[in-house]
Amino acid sequence: MPAPQAALMKNLAKVAFKAHAIKLPVDWKQPQGEEGKQYVDSFKPNERFAPPDPSKLFIPASTNKYHIDTVKKNSDGFEKYIDGICDAICSAWSTFQSTATLVGVVINAVTAAVGQLVGAPLTPLILAQGPKASPAELKFTQTISTVVGTAFAAWQASVKVPGLPWYPAFAAFPSPVAPPTPNVPVPLIALTQVPATMQAAAMHGQMVGVHGDPKAQHASELFDCIAKAVNQCFTTWTASTMVTNVLGMGPIPTFAPPFVPVGPVVGGVGTMTPGGLV
Repeated sequence: MPAPQAALMKNLAKVAFKAHAIKLPVDWKQPQGEEGKQYVDSFKPNERFAPPDPSKLFIPASTNKYHIDTVKKNSDGFEKYIDGICDAICSAWSTFQSTATLVGVVINAVTAAVGQLVGAPLTPLILAQGPKASPAELKFTQTISTVVGTAFAAWQASVKVPGLPWYPAFAAFPSPVAPPTPNVPVPLIALTQVPATMQAAAMHGQMVGVHGDPKAQHASELFDCIAKAVNQCFTTWTASTMVTNVLGMGPIPTFAPPFVPVGPVVGGVGTMTPGGLV
């Protein structure tokens, strides 16, 4: 399948953010008694109640118009940032997928093994396209791009072919050399891999640590929602993406016609052309 689509990642991230049920203003309490009456009387009738918008990322601490306005302003800002960073992550992911190649695959008879997945690094691509309209946005983008890119690179380095029957024809090939032949397509998840760094909890913890600013407004919740959205998209992507067009070739050392007219490939190699992840 194509790289994760931004619309899906944005929706997943916003749902995860809303699940934190953050009330604004934070730690606000309705005044009670005489103080409460004075508080209510200080507002005009049309300021005492405004309908809340359930689609917003934050929850108003009351129906006071100014609390509703605070929620709208903050929600709009965080929604815009989430949209921007998800666009950047998905664009970088798409670039990786279009440039990725699997090299160093070792072929013996029908079996393919080992190999290394190589592709464009995500961190600089996300950083280049991510939101940077303010110093706070720039720092958020630097943190997210660093952690997502590093986590993805660690997963990528762990990907190996576990000994799959990719080349049935290579068991008995009637030639001294088998020509470039595409592999039997398999899901990406069929390859050996260690996805621990792409787990939501791992990325969230890394983001909090890399950011290093406990006073950054709602940073933990932002990092949590991005990490969860990236993880969910990654899980779907590895299960749905196919590894194709790994062109295998190699010698048949036992080929000696007419006495041995066919033989298995021994010590062959395979390389996936860019765009083979589909």
